[in-house]
Amino acid sequence: MTKIFFCTDIHGSSKCWRKVVSAGDFYKVDHVILGGDLTGKAVIPLIRQSDGTHTSNFLGRKWTLKNQKEVEDHEKLIVDAGLYFYEGNPEDLEELKEKKERVDQIFREKVIERVKNWMEIADATLKAKKRDIIVCPGNDDHDFIDPILKESDVIINAEGKVLDLNGRHEMLNCGWSNPTPWNTPRECSEEDLSKRIEDMVSQTRHLEKSIFNLHAPPFDSGLDTGPKLKEKLEVSGGETEPVGSKSVSEAIRKHQPRLGLHGHIHEALGKRQIGKTWCVNPGSNYTEGILNGVIVALDEKEIKSIVFTSG
Repeated sequence: MTKIFFCTDIHGSSKCWRKVVSAGDFYKVDHVILGGDLTGKAVIPLIRQSDGTHTSNFLGRKWTLKNQKEVEDHEKLIVDAGLYFYEGNPEDLEELKEKKERVDQIFREKVIERVKNWMEIADATLKAKKRDIIVCPGNDDHDFIDPILKESDVIINAEGKVLDLNGRHEMLNCGWSNPTPWNTPRECSEEDLSKRIEDMVSQTRHLEKSIFNLHAPPFDSGLDTGPKLKEKLEVSGGETEPVGSKSVSEAIRKHQPRLGLHGHIHEALGKRQIGKTWCVNPGSNYTEGILNGVIVALDEKEIKSIVFTSG
C-alpha cells in the first residue's frame, strides 16, 4: 500500500508551507506532494508616515498601524496570506509608479527571500527524519526559484520527470498550464503541453499503475470550473466556465493512469472518474492560511481510498 498526501496552490502562504512540512508525520503518509504555484502574486506597500504610523491597503480596507507591535502583526498577516510587503515613505512609493523595472526587481527579491526561508524550514524539520517533499512548480512560479529548490536536501523538484514511488507507481510531473488570461511564467500552448506529457509517457513502463501529477486539470471535468471573465478580466456575475486543459484531458483518456493529481483552479475541489482514472483537485484556501489536501491510498491493483482534508 502506498499513501500520499497531495496539496497545491499555496501561493506564498508561509502558514500553509509550515503545514506542508508537517504533513508527512501528521497524516502518516509515504509521500508529500506539492503540486504547484508555490509563490505569491503581489507586494503590499507599507507606507511610513511622517507622524510615525504606517498605513497599508490590504484585505479590502485601509489600515493605520500605530506602533511597532501592530506593524509586526500586520506583516505576519500579509505573509500568512501569501503576499509580500515592502516598506517605504510616500515619496518612495510615488517614485516606484514610474519604475516598473524596480517594482519587478522588488517582487523577485521578495519571492527569492521567502523561498530560501522555506527551504531552511524544510531542511531543519525533515532532514533528520529522512523525509522529503516532492514539489512541481506551477504556472505562476518563475524559473528563478528552481536553483533555490535545488539547494535543499529534502526538496525534490519533479518538473518534467518521471519519479518512482516506493517501486510501485511511476509519477509523471508537469506544472505547466494551458494559456491563461494573465500570461503567467509557465504556461504554453496545448500542443506544447501535450508534447511535455507525451515525452514523460514514453519513459513510463506501467501506465496502468501510474500517477499523472499535472497542475492543469482536465478540460470540462468539473475539476476546472472557474469564474467566467469579462473582457477586462472582471468576474461575470455568478457565471462559470471550464478552463482546464484539453491536452491533459486527452492524455488521461488515452493512457488511463491510476490517478490524476491536479490543481490550478482553486474553487474546483472534488474528484471525478475519467474512464478507469480517478482525478482529484483539493482546491485552495491559502489566503486564510488553510491547507487543503487529499490523502490517497493505492496498491498495485486499485485505489483504496480518497480522503479530502482541510486545516
